[in-house]
Amino acid sequence: MDFYNYVNEHSQAIIDELKALCKIESVLDAYNPKREEAPFGEGIQAALDHMLNRAKKDGFVIKNIKNHAAHIEHGDGEALLGILCHLDVVPPGEGWSHPPFQPTIKEGKLFARGSMDDKGPTIAAYFALKFLKDLDVTFKKRVRIILGTDEETAWRGIGKYFETEEKPTLGFAPDASFPLIYAEKGMLNFDIEGSFYDDDLITFHAGERYNVVPDRAWCTLKRDLKTPFKNFLKYYNFKGEIQGDRYIVHGKNAHAMQPHLGVNAGFVLAKFLSEHIDNPFIKVIQEKLSFDAFGEKLGIDYTHDEMKAFTINPGVFQYDENGSLIGINCRYPKSYPLKKNTEKIKTVLNAYGLIYQEKQNLPVHYVDKNTPLVETLMKAYRKVTNDTDSEPFTIGGGTYARALGNAVAFGMLMPGRDDVVHQVDEHVYIDDLIEATAVYMEAIYELTRQSN
Repeated sequence: MDFYNYVNEHSQAIIDELKALCKIESVLDAYNPKREEAPFGEGIQAALDHMLNRAKKDGFVIKNIKNHAAHIEHGDGEALLGILCHLDVVPPGEGWSHPPFQPTIKEGKLFARGSMDDKGPTIAAYFALKFLKDLDVTFKKRVRIILGTDEETAWRGIGKYFETEEKPTLGFAPDASFPLIYAEKGMLNFDIEGSFYDDDLITFHAGERYNVVPDRAWCTLKRDLKTPFKNFLKYYNFKGEIQGDRYIVHGKNAHAMQPHLGVNAGFVLAKFLSEHIDNPFIKVIQEKLSFDAFGEKLGIDYTHDEMKAFTINPGVFQYDENGSLIGINCRYPKSYPLKKNTEKIKTVLNAYGLIYQEKQNLPVHYVDKNTPLVETLMKAYRKVTNDTDSEPFTIGGGTYARALGNAVAFGMLMPGRDDVVHQVDEHVYIDDLIEATAVYMEAIYELTRQSN
């Protein structure tokens, strides 16, 4: 059967459902496991409830794991195919052309936060499974769409899920790019902490997530530096303003796996302040972190032939009378000397009177390109798209694929499209959404032909 034509005939249902899901502001609230009815906040809970209600209505088997995660299941057999998705999104940031939670279609694109990461791919995978079910296709494997709730922060939702639930035999995460990603860099989160406070800098804040380049930073000062600040913005052509007692600068969001594609507002503000105040917090930003996506200033840069360069993103900056914190996300390739370079960082920070605190370390995820899983998925992609040139590759991003082991990231950003994940004006091309749904239909169909 021509899955693409079938999907195209039912495309409006896919678009409508994606718009409904993208209207939900599923940004993480403060995590509170004691708040059992919504441990990640009302927005994420609303998105989870929305998907489960839709699946129940469509006749799927559903299971909610203490509002931390859930799954939607169909099919028979002992083996289990997992499709790992997530419903949480990063904060929208500023400067959108269209309201980020009011999905807008213009020039063939649907603009909304989450349209590419990861609500669009989630809806594409969901309808792929739904359409196969509607067509009474017989499966020799069970298929589960696993819905995570905390992928953009600490993976607590998927962690809770696998405490009690069966781990799929194989799977894919529709949360990256086509044609296929067989390896993902390791991810290290750490904090730089300090306890000093001086007479010049009262507060300094930027960023909300370790894995996003912050697009806004602000500070308050005891000294009047309004005129130098205005001159600084004009001279360097940076954007900013003064609002009351706040000195504000604007940068550009980007995903932490490609921090060089953004403009870190924290760096911009630190650059200005470094010219006027003597403060270890500002000094370490300016001298060891600023405008350096690859860790060269810290002496921790590294490049792997297959998985490319190490990257570093300071995503959260906090400074007030209670102390200082810089929250950093690093992406490291195979063979990276992590222990050695961690000690380098500690030595550098000690010279500034600062402390290194590790938060999270997810190791490199690697699946051989010659496995049946990769070969089957690539065959499905090529059959639907007729793209015989694009090859599997590696990324600096991290997806739920690493939670399974025998899983890869599979779509849905098409080759040649700009990666707008975590950026202002995030969008998905409607044509790509439809084509990806057909790819996922073909992939699920082929992966469930065999019982093992």
